Amino acid sequence: MARKCPHCGNELIENPANENYLLCMNCNKNYKKPGGGNSGSSKKSKKNSGFNILLLISFIIGCLYLLYSLVYWSGAVGSVSGVGEQIGAGIATVLVMPHLICTVLAVIFNALGLFMNKRGFALTGAILYSVALVLFPMYFMFVIIEMILSYIGFAQIPKK
Repeated sequence: MARKCPHCGNELIENPANENYLLCMNCNKNYKKPGGGNSGSSKKSKKNSGFNILLLISFIIGCLYLLYSLVYWSGAVGSVSGVGEQIGAGIATVLVMPHLICTVLAVIFNALGLFMNKRGFALTGAILYSVALVLFPMYFMFVIIEMILSYIGFAQIPKK
């Protein structure tokens, strides 16, 4: 069935530059094909149907780091015997706690950005990873990869 241009009435042909559009040779205007225009399975439709792989990797590494921190800090605080050791472990826990709280929030926002495919959540997670890095620079190696992957994953989510 031949489609007609709504402006001039000429027959629309398939655009050679983009298979998802019809072209009016008279008006030189493109019109989207009916039914979404996906005549075949393109790479873009496959890519957008799944999760953002970089945010997924960042989320997994962040969860593993939080699990490690939970095991490490519960063992470090619970295994001390002397009063001085208890005070030292308490001070260390207080120093690391803001870093861990930011990391927990970053993992939560990373997950929201990943599963809801929302740019704002992904960016918030990446920024919180950056803040966690600044709050405790000695543990930069635990959050730098997640931070970089989150920023790149944020950039890959299309604007809506």
